Amino acid sequence: MKSVLPVVALLALAACSPQTAEKKAEAPAAAPTATAPKPPKADIPAGDYALDKAHSTLVFRLSHLGFSNYTAAFANFDAKLKFDQNNAGVSALEATIDPKSLTIPAPPEGFLAELTGAQWLNTATYPTITFKSTKVETTGPDTGKVTGDLTLHGVTKPVTLDVTYNGGYAGHPMDPHARVGFSAKGTFKRSDFGMAYGVPAPGTTMGVGDEVQVTIEAEFSGPPLATPPATPPAA
Repeated sequence: MKSVLPVVALLALAACSPQTAEKKAEAPAAAPTATAPKPPKADIPAGDYALDKAHSTLVFRLSHLGFSNYTAAFANFDAKLKFDQNNAGVSALEATIDPKSLTIPAPPEGFLAELTGAQWLNTATYPTITFKSTKVETTGPDTGKVTGDLTLHGVTKPVTLDVTYNGGYAGHPMDPHARVGFSAKGTFKRSDFGMAYGVPAPGTTMGVGDEVQVTIEAEFSGPPLATPPATPPAA
């Protein structure tokens, strides 16, 4: 609105002044917009990082009859990360998931036992799901891909996660350890891991989808501050 006001004022003056009646008013050129420089990344120490389970989630989705993306999660999982902010190639991730910790919304009686039973996860025979990275690469200033071996239902196959690095800090008076955070997404076919029960026939959606969409939010706690914050004096 502000850029229009000078034009309106000039047109009004032109209408009142015979000397300027034939002149066309022109809007002043807009001043170039300065782009604020992006702040530098914090100096995060390289080293071993442990998953902060209180601030991490592992959710997956798959089609249900084509009507919705049924959403579930695993409550118990752990991970360890070798992290170097300046050298993704030497970073590495290992994760373990307890499939018996499957969490689903409002399960009907017996449904959770069915999903952890022989037709689906078969947790009695395969009590652990694991992921071990084989390659970490950057795709942008704060994005990358983590490829690794996923072992699920007794089958091991490569899966790639698209990862966003959300940043971190070297430490804080309330948390005197380094901290980093990530968001990750990936997909795989459950039939590739020997879980084809309920997959819809070709050309239909009547069943439970083959493609599994995984979404991960994770924070990791790392090395302590080189100089711990001073302890406030006792009152």
